[in-house]
Amino acid sequence: MAGFAAVAMFSVAACERPSSGDAALNRPATSGTAPILLFVGTGTSPNDVLALTSLLESNHLAYATATSRQLNEMGESQLRAYQLLIIPGGNFIEMGASLDSTTTTSIHNAVLAGLNYLGVCAGGFLAGNSHGYYHSLDLTSGVRFEFYAISRQGVRKAPVPIATVGAPTQDQYWEDGPQFTGWGTVVAKYPDGTPAVVQGLSGAGWVVLTGVHPEAPEHWRRGMTFRTPASVDNAYAAMLVDAALHRTSLPHY
Repeated sequence: MAGFAAVAMFSVAACERPSSGDAALNRPATSGTAPILLFVGTGTSPNDVLALTSLLESNHLAYATATSRQLNEMGESQLRAYQLLIIPGGNFIEMGASLDSTTTTSIHNAVLAGLNYLGVCAGGFLAGNSHGYYHSLDLTSGVRFEFYAISRQGVRKAPVPIATVGAPTQDQYWEDGPQFTGWGTVVAKYPDGTPAVVQGLSGAGWVVLTGVHPEAPEHWRRGMTFRTPASVDNAYAAMLVDAALHRTSLPHY
């Protein structure tokens, strides 16, 4: 992003209305009882948390959740009892502020030691290096991410055609999401050619980041026209979760 002004312009950044407190939908994390840990704390979008839990449940994937307080109480060894940490959409500035510096360090170290990570929209921003503008995880060796270009035109949400290797272009729901120039291998591209979905290793951890919301349910699309059915986009979201969980390298450019 261009600097703090860009962060401030989108201070309620990305992906539906963020929660001002820990999400009510909470399955307390108990190490080792589920392969996936979903963050539901301060700054997360309740709507995106609900969309992701619906996706996990419909694909019969066991998961636990952690609020900001619960995540702050977890050490690196507890985090590493899980295979995958998912950070959903919401407000990445509020998310980072809700986590202690020891927590962001523990997450960073756990990923480098082998915990896999899926960052959705705000969770993608959080994975980068904020260069001091907000608390972040720096899973990207210092790379900081910018908003996708249409945000500079005042667009806050839109159906965006996303190109992937060997498959038809899909209209995906986008809302104040990032593009990922400078890190990982490119799994999907925005119309301007910048990366919409990327994957790669961060230490020993497998990281998948998406700037769009393939998990978005039908009702998010009201007032917009999509050429791709929500069911097709949701299947793509399930593929991203599976790839992050099982460390699968997806077809890439």
